Amino acid sequence: MKFVTYAFVLMMMAGCAPPTTPGVTVLTYASPYAPTHPFSRADIFWMKWIEQESHGALHIQPYWSGSILSSEHSMDELRHGVADIGLITPIYVRGGTHLIRVQAGFYAGTTTFEQQVAVYRCMVPRDPQFDRELNNLIVLAVQGGNLPGIVTREHPIYSLKDLTGLRLRAPAELLGVLRQLGADPVDMPMGEVYSALAKGVIDGVVAPLDTLRSLHFGEVAKYFNNIAIPRGAYASRAMGIKRWNALTASQQQLLNRSQPVWEEAMARELRKANDAGERTGHEQHMLFTSMPLEDQENLLAVYNQFAERNARSLVRFNIDGLNTYHYARQLVEQMKNGTTGCQIGDASPSTDNSTTTSPLDHAVNQPNSLNTSGLRDIADAPLAGRNIHG
Repeated sequence: MKFVTYAFVLMMMAGCAPPTTPGVTVLTYASPYAPTHPFSRADIFWMKWIEQESHGALHIQPYWSGSILSSEHSMDELRHGVADIGLITPIYVRGGTHLIRVQAGFYAGTTTFEQQVAVYRCMVPRDPQFDRELNNLIVLAVQGGNLPGIVTREHPIYSLKDLTGLRLRAPAELLGVLRQLGADPVDMPMGEVYSALAKGVIDGVVAPLDTLRSLHFGEVAKYFNNIAIPRGAYASRAMGIKRWNALTASQQQLLNRSQPVWEEAMARELRKANDAGERTGHEQHMLFTSMPLEDQENLLAVYNQFAERNARSLVRFNIDGLNTYHYARQLVEQMKNGTTGCQIGDASPSTDNSTTTSPLDHAVNQPNSLNTSGLRDIADAPLAGRNIHG
């Protein structure tokens, strides 16, 4: 049935594909998000950069709002050529991405998008399980994100004790953590949270500041506690291997060169969205609260306990998650101490980082910016000569 669906989507795309121009390669890009979403704004910036750097020889044709690529099956859909390039979320795939799902909990102590991406990039060459779980896909960008806080409807939170009995929507990886801290966590699609908050079905939601605006939580909630709940990085933009192999060497080099540009665009848009969410919260007269440092440290301790437990549980899939977990924790501690590089003690990565700049070198030395000099005019330029579907 799945293959019939892929074939049908491919036929539909063939019917609405833009006319080809001699000397121009058109690549399709698909996302479940609307073109106004922060992720999509970063995607559009990247598309313009590709067009500029290729001098118009490489065009990206976007399809938005899940019109051809689903959230749940996007990885398989890319493998089957439903789109050339797409947004993927392997941390939410129900099967086949065991390590990638669990490693999202290894990042406690990182505070920026760039640090999250750097830790991920250090882990990947050490453990071939990452490549096995992303088989037949070429990763074009890695994504981190804003640290979530806790949005509540009627109950302000000043300490971890205030979580007791609160029914909070949280991602699956946090359910055990919140339960141990006394909350009553539930997992539900983010699209249902606004209604659940408005009706009092839930007391709150674990979410970053940007949701106060983007998902309108500021309309139905009164409080935001800014405790920094960890989150991880993951491969988020990818291309099917068959389409990749059909590209020329120079086109492949351009896409490889675009990775830091795309990641910086995502980081920038997420920071802007976070700022906009905070402004919206103040405009809605929400109360912003903090937790004592001791509570933040206790949260991280519980979080790491569950992360280690989840890493250990991967042995049932013949995956040594514990080794990767310990390596990630060492990386984070090394980063917090200002030490750079992917190499730690006697545990050397499978690639030689001795003569190249490592991801951690960049994340520590330039925590809020990648090099996009000369690209400032791209954000305001139109996408040339194509329709935007959605």
